[in-house]
Amino acid sequence: MGPGNKPLDLDWLEDFITLSETGNFSRAAEVRSIAQPAFSRHIKSLEEWAGIDLIDRTAHPVELTAAGKKFKPLIESIVANLEAARIKAKAAHDQASASLRFASTHALSLTFFPRWLASLETNLRLGPVQTMSDSFQACEDLMSQRKVQFLLCYGHSDLRTKLDDGEYPVVKLGSDQLLPVTALAPNGTPLYSFEACAVLPVLEYSDASGLGRILQNTQRHLYSESAQLKSGNTISVVFTAHNAFLLKAMALEGRGMAWLPESLIADELKNETLTLAGSNAWHVPVEIRLYRQKSDMSHAAEEIWKVISAR
Repeated sequence: MGPGNKPLDLDWLEDFITLSETGNFSRAAEVRSIAQPAFSRHIKSLEEWAGIDLIDRTAHPVELTAAGKKFKPLIESIVANLEAARIKAKAAHDQASASLRFASTHALSLTFFPRWLASLETNLRLGPVQTMSDSFQACEDLMSQRKVQFLLCYGHSDLRTKLDDGEYPVVKLGSDQLLPVTALAPNGTPLYSFEACAVLPVLEYSDASGLGRILQNTQRHLYSESAQLKSGNTISVVFTAHNAFLLKAMALEGRGMAWLPESLIADELKNETLTLAGSNAWHVPVEIRLYRQKSDMSHAAEEIWKVISAR
């Protein structure tokens, strides 16, 4: 806005620059592909917006006034910057449209996603890929806001999410299981276990975690069916986080028992730095799922969906 809150049209700036270069209203109007009367009105409107005369109409060819000469380089810079901003914005839009955007929960982003992506690349030319790793709740928000095309996460057959309620298309890519694990005592036995601990210290997932939601839903059944807990054993939550890697680190430090994805702790179980804290009855099967946007996506994204849906 100019003096008196008058609106400014970008075309007026382009017209002014052309007139300053040609020195002739008729020629400038021709260059700008506009009728001369309309061109003259544009220049007059710009002067009214600026509140000063910019053109000396008594000179032949026409010249800029002193104010116009000060005005011109600043306007040229503004127009050039606006054009550069438009070009950069379009390039960013084109790159985003051409790229694949995934949201993935923390554990799967490191244990499953790289290998799975590599398997896709044997059949498809994917182009640029963007991955955002966060809690399930944050990834769910990214999907609902259409900031990503796909969401890779854990799921459970007995637990519905907002994505399920929203009828987002989903495929099962694989399976895993949550195992109750603990560090070992010096004698090689589990440091904590359901059978041996009257009060079992538990490292728990927060509500933002998808694994936490799965466990909250399944543990009611596990605890109610547990003979050990029925006989007086209790659970004590000693630490909470939404990141499975952090819970794993705390378990390795002997801070408590944690349910962790088997794929995340395969090496620790093999090397016996972690061990099971309970029988198979405490294992929780989970699915590895990929959700997609409900509406049409980029060509590359649709090709991925076509391939994985056919498997």
